[in-house]
Amino acid sequence: MSSAHGAACVPVSARFDDTYFSVDDGWAETRDVFLGGNGLPKRWRDHRSAPFRIGELGFGTGLNFFATLLAWEASHETRCASTLTFVSFEKYPLRRDEMSRALSVWPEIMDVAAPWLEALEAVPISGDQDAIVRIDDCTLELVVGDARERISEMRTPVDAWYLDGFSPAKNPELWEDALLAELYARTVPGGTFSTYTAAGFVRRGLAHVGFEVSRVAGFGRKRERLQGFRPAA
Repeated sequence: MSSAHGAACVPVSARFDDTYFSVDDGWAETRDVFLGGNGLPKRWRDHRSAPFRIGELGFGTGLNFFATLLAWEASHETRCASTLTFVSFEKYPLRRDEMSRALSVWPEIMDVAAPWLEALEAVPISGDQDAIVRIDDCTLELVVGDARERISEMRTPVDAWYLDGFSPAKNPELWEDALLAELYARTVPGGTFSTYTAAGFVRRGLAHVGFEVSRVAGFGRKRERLQGFRPAA
């Protein structure tokens, strides 16, 4: 991981030559695209005291997870969802010090991230070693490896997907039809997805496997992005 864009300190993947989050404001992007695009935290308030599961492609710096935790904690007084499980697939996990450096521009994120980063530091994450961390009513399952190979191990479907791989033009493997079909199969009826991209082949692929797909206003400099749901019937 390297950094670019001067004062913005936006981390860049040397492998994919793409940023880990928006150069405009990564935290605002997460809230708009992934939380807002999946109807969170409102859906937690309506979840009838049941566990809520989120799936993610591309853990990266952990920003999406920690921003979600911040929203989860803030909704404590109003939510009905009993627990939160966040399952994220990451082929090239960053070191904990790299995550911490990338997130340090947001002190409020670091406040919630600190105990999780400390716990992850104790886990020997590698190509054959996943990480499972539980703190209070939240669980992080960091699945290390190629999502196309590992997703078949997911036994419990999710309520919402964060599709946050690198740009489809630079990392097409995470946007292949076969993987999208696996995602659909592991989404509860009525479950949702959201992504920053509006690439035509991604939209067609999601629709082809069965998702209802909408193009909505994008974040920052992006004109459009995609979100949608698995039909309930």
